[in-house]
Amino acid sequence: MNEIQGIAGFLLLEDGTLFRGTLRGAVPPTVAEVVFTTNMSGYQEVFTDPSFRGQIVVMTAPMIGNYGVNTEDPESGQPQVAGVVVRELSETWSNWRAEGGLREWLSGAQIPVLEEVDTRRLTRHLRTVGVMRGVIGAGDAPGREALAALDACPSMEGLDLATVVTTDKPYSWGDPRAAHHIVAYDFGIKRNILRLFAEHDCRVTVVPAQTPADEVLAMKPDGVFLSNGPGDPEAVTYAPDNLRAIARADVPVFGICLGHQIIGLTYGGRTVKMPYGHRGGNHPVKDLASGRVLITSQNHGFAVAGSEGEVPGAPELVVTHVNLNDGSIEGLRHRDLPVFGVQYHPEAAPGPHDARPLFDDFVEALRERGRNGPNS
Repeated sequence: MNEIQGIAGFLLLEDGTLFRGTLRGAVPPTVAEVVFTTNMSGYQEVFTDPSFRGQIVVMTAPMIGNYGVNTEDPESGQPQVAGVVVRELSETWSNWRAEGGLREWLSGAQIPVLEEVDTRRLTRHLRTVGVMRGVIGAGDAPGREALAALDACPSMEGLDLATVVTTDKPYSWGDPRAAHHIVAYDFGIKRNILRLFAEHDCRVTVVPAQTPADEVLAMKPDGVFLSNGPGDPEAVTYAPDNLRAIARADVPVFGICLGHQIIGLTYGGRTVKMPYGHRGGNHPVKDLASGRVLITSQNHGFAVAGSEGEVPGAPELVVTHVNLNDGSIEGLRHRDLPVFGVQYHPEAAPGPHDARPLFDDFVEALRERGRNGPNS
């Protein structure tokens, strides 16, 4: 295949809707859940975010790739998306930090890119009907192989993808002499979370998703972090028991995205799959304590069921933040234990940074525990 010229390609959604374009990159049919994100920049961070594992991502920005890619910004060691759909992928790129072009970077990772698609129409369709499975393939229309692949593609509901993207073994991040020690459960952790913990004078021990609570507590952490990640939170069945044991030891716990959902499930709540989720860098969230509105980055297709008033089945939890677009729960804290989480991404890179002070709140909880003693 001539990757410069490209070939005819298509995206077929499971409801039969067909979008045609120019295909570059991997040719075999690629199947996954098709989602859209409203990010205007930060495409490299999007494509390397483990929370996008198993998804074809539609970029609503009409052109991407103009500032290239580099080796400093990725949120993981490789692209995580199954495929990319765009209106235009820039042929040229220019930025003082760039080390290469987006097209070549995606091609090297065998990620198919479908260009020249009416992404506005596609996004409106997904927003109206809901996200669904789709297949990217070569040609003007899907053949038998593409249809069979789409039919065999599993639903996101019921999938535990945290065990797919998690680290194989523990590793350390940050200055070994840092004031605070955090153990982070890796359900699909983003590197910028680790960078920010390091900036807050924390060293982090990152552990696999299924690490038992007694092994974590044996590391004598000042706090425990529950990371973001892909898939259905209710399929991460091993996490709630670990969280209960850690919280009973009076260790402060902070969760982001999937970690927030695990907090909700641990204390009796449930999660639901959203029609099209929240993905992008412009989602308004209200802090119920202060009344302040934060503009946040988000990437999730599931949410903790409930409203501003309560989390049904979880009387020990208090709702702290809500989404102003649809009223969904964006933040939780335990009434008695030092446990809290948010659905959005305070570590967002390239931004927005409205919610970044949450890292200060967590570090203050670590200091408070240090002042009072771990068993006070």
